Amino acid sequence: MTATERRPAGVGEPTGGTRTINLIQAVTEALAEELGRDPRVVLFGEDVGARGGVFMATAGLQERFGKHRVFDAPLSEASIVGAAVGMAARGLRPVAEIQFADYMGPGFDQLLSQAAKLRYRSGGEYSAPLVIRTPSGGGVKGGHHHSQSPEAYYAHMAGLKVVMPSTPYDAKGLLKAAIRSDDPVIYFEPKRLYRASKGEVPDHDYEVRLGEAAIRREGTDLSLIGYGGVMPDVLKAADALAAEGVSVEVIDLRSLVPWDRPLVLGSVEKTGRAVLVSEAPRTANFMGEVAYVIQEQAFDFLTAPVGQVAGFDIPYPYVQDKVYLPGPNRIVAACVRALNY
Repeated sequence: MTATERRPAGVGEPTGGTRTINLIQAVTEALAEELGRDPRVVLFGEDVGARGGVFMATAGLQERFGKHRVFDAPLSEASIVGAAVGMAARGLRPVAEIQFADYMGPGFDQLLSQAAKLRYRSGGEYSAPLVIRTPSGGGVKGGHHHSQSPEAYYAHMAGLKVVMPSTPYDAKGLLKAAIRSDDPVIYFEPKRLYRASKGEVPDHDYEVRLGEAAIRREGTDLSLIGYGGVMPDVLKAADALAAEGVSVEVIDLRSLVPWDRPLVLGSVEKTGRAVLVSEAPRTANFMGEVAYVIQEQAFDFLTAPVGQVAGFDIPYPYVQDKVYLPGPNRIVAACVRALNY
């Protein structure tokens, strides 16, 4: 089966028992299972120990695995990321939590100049198999210091992998794959889906391979592509269009670096139209890269310009967050423009 022929997400998965959990429970389970599976895995960050993290994603893990495996870090993101790089270079598998994606700035140089470059500057002698977990995005009335979507910064750093799940199944499987990866991974967690996104998760061990998108809904008239926190609204928009007789194919990227070019291009070649959705500001948005590749490699199949629905080029607003976020109405309007072109 080729990438462009891949089944919709959830079809053809291993059989066995499943449980319904939410996204943050999936994160906690993945961390617990990897701590139990591999003694090299350590988990640290601000308040992740006894308190269990600001969103309680690590609740109970210090008690279960001990203070030498799950521990608090100083209020210094630069130190957290720098320590993770050092641990990874010396053979551990650190998972570092940054309380909010907005706070990753102080660790920017450690990611850009150290984590992303270590394999290359050492000629392959060293690597940095670390994971930076961080809650990202808006929708929880966090204001402009707790609601930003900075994934494009890190997608631009050659040497890093970047992922953002939208379902419990993907949250657990992607985090396991990230921890087992030999490269540094930035793992963004859409905080507005922590408890809102619920779904079936298998009892058995599994991974979701980095770099593979998921088809959430098959269609023939238009490709609607998103990731992370916007996916519930993307699916609502697809439902609204279906009620009007429009067949929409919905793709969840899941992984931004690497991203699933074959699946996306195969979908666009089939439908001839694409609308891309994210909540980050429009300028230099990661979806701009997806749009470029579509027009570069699937131009002859397009019957309309590639559309994009995104946040606005302003700091995330506290009061007007429902206006800022790409809701179903804005998504449907962009799809109608593409369909009527």
